[in-house]
Amino acid sequence: MKEGGAGEDGHFPGLSRPQKVCLCPFLPLHPLHISTHLYIIQHPAEENKVLRTVPLLAACLPQDKCKVKIGRRFSEERDPELSTVCRKSDTLILYPGAEAANLEEFILDSPIYPSTIIIIDGTWSQAKDIFYKNSLFRLPKQVQLKTSISSQYVIRAQPTNRCLSTLECAAVALSILEKNNYIQETLLRPLQALCSFQLQHGAQIRLSKEHLLKNGLYPKPMPKNKRKLRKMELLMNSIKI
Repeated sequence: MKEGGAGEDGHFPGLSRPQKVCLCPFLPLHPLHISTHLYIIQHPAEENKVLRTVPLLAACLPQDKCKVKIGRRFSEERDPELSTVCRKSDTLILYPGAEAANLEEFILDSPIYPSTIIIIDGTWSQAKDIFYKNSLFRLPKQVQLKTSISSQYVIRAQPTNRCLSTLECAAVALSILEKNNYIQETLLRPLQALCSFQLQHGAQIRLSKEHLLKNGLYPKPMPKNKRKLRKMELLMNSIKI
């Protein structure tokens, strides 16, 4: 579980950065007051990446409201706490798909207001593997975000223009569940600062694979594998895959 507040030196755990690019000034002075419990299911490969968004997210939220579970496989035996959470009727899991309900519409019609939301942190292929190979994650109601915003996490390439980082997904979802747009603004502030700092120090804006394909800028040869080629064609035609 990641810490939700600053340490004795005034800096936040997991955000060790040089003073001139410190992100602490862009974090809230106190953790945001929320009633929703957030569980981040993080693929182990994400834990060691430098430019990740989950530490920023955890630094903005109360310690008891944001828990990070790292792993590929989860079961009742391995994680009884998570199993209990997944079996509750007021738990949601954020994962797009044909069976996923729109979050905003769902909370309007649901007789039980959600108290917990689960978000998977990893690349799209890693998230897909975690979601489909863990039966626990099929138990909560599956929801997705219906948003037209483009990702502000411009220093990391996304498959499509509509894909959002874990922090951005949490920011939108929590603002909907808490009925408070200030939450989204507050959570996005350190991400915007991170990207700004990186761009000032040599990083480049990473365009989505969809954008590169549509504009003839994709640097690699098209795959020969039929399944992978089909995915590329769907991206070029803006069809959800």
